[in-house]
Amino acid sequence: MTIRIKRVYDDPAAADGSRVLVDRLWPRGVAKERAELGEWIKANTPWLAP
Repeated sequence: MTIRIKRVYDDPAAADGSRVLVDRLWPRGVAKERAELGEWIKANTPWLAP
């Protein structure tokens, strides 16, 4: 399995596969439809990690 890191501000591409946002807050100026994310994980961000 290959994991790639990409900015949420970059346009989604067909080669991206499943896109997951790992961030505490939703990024400004990015519509949820445009981001085409499969999942938004808030609990595992460095800010909230124990």
